[in-house]
Formats: sequence, C-alpha cells, structure tokens
Amino acid sequence: MHLLFRRVRIFVEGRLTEPQDLLVREGVIMAIGPALPIPSGAKTIAFPDEVWAMPGWLDVGVQVGEPGYEHRETLHTVAQAAAAGGFTAVAPFPNTLPVADDKGGIAFIHHKTAKEPVHFYPIGALSVATAGKDLAELYDMHAAGAVAFSDGCEPLQSAGLLVRALQYTQAFGGLVLDWPLHRELAAGGQMHEGIVSTRLGLRGIPPLAEEIAVQRSLSILEYTGGRLHLHLLSSAKSVALVRAAKAAGIPVTASVAIFNLCFTDENLSNFDSMWKVMPPLRDETHRLALVEGVMDGTIDFICTNHTPWHVEAKQLEFPYAEPGVIGLETAFALCQTYLADVFSPEVLVEKWALAPRRILGIPQPQITEGAPAELALFAPYRDWMVQPSDIYSRSRNTPLLHQRLRGRPLGIISRGQVVWQNSALA
Repeated sequence: MHLLFRRVRIFVEGRLTEPQDLLVREGVIMAIGPALPIPSGAKTIAFPDEVWAMPGWLDVGVQVGEPGYEHRETLHTVAQAAAAGGFTAVAPFPNTLPVADDKGGIAFIHHKTAKEPVHFYPIGALSVATAGKDLAELYDMHAAGAVAFSDGCEPLQSAGLLVRALQYTQAFGGLVLDWPLHRELAAGGQMHEGIVSTRLGLRGIPPLAEEIAVQRSLSILEYTGGRLHLHLLSSAKSVALVRAAKAAGIPVTASVAIFNLCFTDENLSNFDSMWKVMPPLRDETHRLALVEGVMDGTIDFICTNHTPWHVEAKQLEFPYAEPGVIGLETAFALCQTYLADVFSPEVLVEKWALAPRRILGIPQPQITEGAPAELALFAPYRDWMVQPSDIYSRSRNTPLLHQRLRGRPLGIISRGQVVWQNSALA
C-alpha cells in the first residue's frame, strides 16, 4: 500500500520539521520532502489541522490479563488500545495466570503477538510466581527475549532477593524494575495520606511507604552494582533521592505514571473509585515535583500504568474497589490537555518513545528514508470528547469517559500495518 501524507510535521534529527510530505510504501518510508509527486496507485491523505509524525511510543509496565485474566484484557485488545493511543510497542508486566516466570511464558507472548501491529517486549517475573521468595529463571527468560525483570504490581519486599537479583543479572546486563512500596507502611491505605484523606475519612498511604523503599533500593544498588529502574515514583522526596543518587554516579533510572503528573488527590473528593490508583494521586506539591523531575532528567520516562479491571472490581464502594486505571488511548491527550505548557514535542518523544527503548535496550525507530515505518500520527490541537467507542481495551475503568480533551492520536504505522483511530481522517 502506498500512503502519501500531505504537510505533516515530522520528527527528524531531534526536532519537528516544518510541514512536509511523507511517503510510505509497504511499511517502508520511501520519501520525505515538500510537495512530493503522487506515485501511481498511492492514497493521498491530507489532514484539516496540524499533525505530528513521531516515532511510535513505547509503554512500559502494561498489565495484560492473558493468560488467566482474559475478562480484563487480552493481548489482542491491549494491542488495539495501544495502537489507538499512538503506541507501536508495549512492555507488559508478568502478572498473569500463570505468571510469566520462565522461558515458556516469554515465548507464549512472542508467539501470540507475532501478527499484531504493536511490538511486544515482555518483562519477565523477578521471582517465582511473583511471590517475592526465590529468583525466577532470569537467564532463560533473557535468552527467550525478556527485556527486563520485575514482579510488576507485586512490590518487592525482600532486600536480600533484590541483592541477589542485581548481582545475578550483571552476568548478562539484565535490568531489574522495582516498584518501590513498603507494604506494611501502606497497609490498609486507600489514597494519599493528607488533608483530603482526613476530610474524606479514608485511611491514607503516606509518602514514607514509597520513600523508604526507594532509599533501600538505592542503597542496595550502590552496594551491588547492576542495573535498576525505579518504576512509578509518586513522591517529591523520592524524586529528590533519585536526583541525589544520579548526581553521586549511582546508575539508576526512574519513571512516573501520566495520571500522577496530571491529577491530585483532590480528584477523589467525590469518592469516585475510577480515580483510585496505585501509586496514589498525591497533592499538588508532589505533582509539581514529579513534573520537575521529568523536565530535569531525574525521571527518565513516562508510562500509562495501564491497569484494566472488570466492572465488578471497580464499581464498588471506594474502600472495596481495586486500584488502577486504563490509559493507553488517552496518554497523548493528557499531555496536551494538562502539560502542554511544559512538555514540548521534543520532550514527549524523549519521554515516551526514545528513553524507554534506550533503557530497555530496544532499537530506536527512525523516521528517515529507507527505514521501516514505526511511527505514530497525532493531531496536537484537535479537541475531542472521550466516548466508549474510543476505548479499545476490554475494560472501561477510566474517569475520562465523556471528558473533553485536547490532542488526538490518529493512528500508527508499524510492522507493515496501518491502524487508524475511528474518525481519525475526519
């Protein structure tokens, strides 16, 4: 298929160009330039507003239900949701049933997703069954294609296990992802501990529950060496600790969820369980510190923290509802609606497309003549209202339904396939 995109701004050599034409043929970028001639049989696409062509985004830490929890999400539905949001790749966590804790689990994901337009880079379990006791078969999973190791939504409590993991993975350059949370300090917590939780009468989760785990992991990394990534920071002090560790030469990287960059605990004031997430939305001081951490490089990349839940798990009284929100379809829109004044297009590409791949050791997609097309198209100033038809995930646990946002993902070109959003060309 020939596709000729007219007058799109293309991310080339670290910046967006002035409007140019982009020709893609059979999944390969054939030409970039002003006023390209129309090849025989090509379909010409012109947009009514400004459109950006960026390297396809990569989301790290997606929760996928298959196998075992297909009623929440399947590999196919998460691929559809990712494509709808401008993601050409995802790195799913291993929290399935059975857990992806051996080479068979990694091979299953590769085999099942081979024909999807979205690349899947599985993260293998750090411990057997993510139980936090014995190391899983890390080298075998690495050889089978696992890009990192983590217990995902099961925060690692054992300092000794983290020591052994960081020591063992050095033999093959493996990456350990740690979600820092001290379960005992967070026990029973429903939201950020602060004025809002007190007003609502809900037990809070103190920032200390995260910060003490961050400090533990940084101290262990300094002792063992290796490669450690601290996933889903939410606290101002956590950002400060990582910033100081980087300044001291400790090789740590970090990430944050988009919801924690855009919203605060005030969003929970009406007890809407759709806003219940982990790590919790904290107050404005923490939110601003997270944004600053992204901008100064302390936080290396952003993720959606995509956590699908079936209706029966979310539509409950607040204390009984499961924490988590889906986010693949709306990530770009949240950046444009709430963070456009601080996140330039170059920052978006770095934090969503380039840095995640660099840290995971995945080749960077290039928008250049002769390269395979792995790109996403976004209409940055297009307003839209999130409708159920815009959600491709099997689950619907998002507070953004029927909300008006700015910034519309239009679709992706990846693996020789073209996937458009509904009404993307309208």
